[in-house]
Amino acid sequence: MVNLINNDETITEVSTEPCFEKGLIYHCSGIPRGEGGGVERYLAYLLSKKLPDVSDLVLKSPQTIDQSQVKLLHIHTADLIWDLTGECATVFTAHNHSLYCPSGTKYLAGQRVVCDRNLSYLGCTWGKIVDGCGSRKPLRMMRELQLTHKALDIVKERKVLIIAPSDYIRNEHIKNGIPPQQVVTLHNAISVSETATTPLSAEVHKNHRILFAGRIVPDKGLEWLLRSLAETDERIHLDIAGDGWDRPRLERLANSLGLNKRITWHGWCASYKIKALYEQCFAVVFPSIWPEPAGLITLEAYTHYRPVIASAVGGIPEYIQPEETGLLVPGNDIQKLAQAITELDTDYEKCRHMGEQGHALFMKKFTMDIHIQGLQKLYEKSILEFYPS
Repeated sequence: MVNLINNDETITEVSTEPCFEKGLIYHCSGIPRGEGGGVERYLAYLLSKKLPDVSDLVLKSPQTIDQSQVKLLHIHTADLIWDLTGECATVFTAHNHSLYCPSGTKYLAGQRVVCDRNLSYLGCTWGKIVDGCGSRKPLRMMRELQLTHKALDIVKERKVLIIAPSDYIRNEHIKNGIPPQQVVTLHNAISVSETATTPLSAEVHKNHRILFAGRIVPDKGLEWLLRSLAETDERIHLDIAGDGWDRPRLERLANSLGLNKRITWHGWCASYKIKALYEQCFAVVFPSIWPEPAGLITLEAYTHYRPVIASAVGGIPEYIQPEETGLLVPGNDIQKLAQAITELDTDYEKCRHMGEQGHALFMKKFTMDIHIQGLQKLYEKSILEFYPS
């Protein structure tokens, strides 16, 4: 057994064994602990609610059980779709683009632009070789293409209900051949914090601190944020909560930009630490340059009454009301990101108002309780369609 730890530090066990109870709903995720990012956090939030008829075990693969004895499987990683036998109702949450993009990102790193192609052998091969999208190793490249096509075909043939965390993701599935009635938008959510949070104070705003929280990999846009930070008031300090393989390169970049004294690299943080970082910043920056399906960072900022400065890509804009709960900026635009940071750094009233509006929006639309109501309806729909009376 391994453990998932949610933001309230409760433990959820993840099953790697075939022992299970018949007639329950099971979550399945093939992502190793510590590598799942938003998927792992979402599952932890969801499982903490202890839903009726839903096991608190997360299966590493549906192959470990007799699928005919399960009421419903909720798949969270596309690679597990290949293991479905079609003997029970199934839903799949599209946490990324893996069902129609072999790399799972829909981002052309070589061109530094979002990919606008649909899944195809020719287009995706070109994207890998020329545009730097994922692996260029011939055998791996062909296998990724074949397996992506296979997963997409299985979903169509077995009428697996796809849960999209944004209309953007829903539309991408439809563009790649999934019937519209087979894809439903259910926006992401997180639990309401049990720790009291308060609106931004003038004292905290005067500290001039912003927060980046996430994996330190190129797609997350931290390089863009560092270059933008260099264009802002030197009093503005960036806290970076997270780690990743791109950190050494970005530390060198920060040094070359003269930002060493304006950045604190915290690494991965325990829940109490990340909460403190949210409380001491005036805004959260979410600079992803790949088309995020949704992103939980926006919602986590809202729970702490903090506005969000985010890139206008993927499903991110569906969680932000521009000029009300945050600011949207074109991806990789250094000057506009710097201007957005400066705008909130120099206007306390606006910054506080956005934070309050964000918290109100979260409570109205994005709490886990609201999300679960929608999810249970989708479970019921899938079960009724699979087991017609």
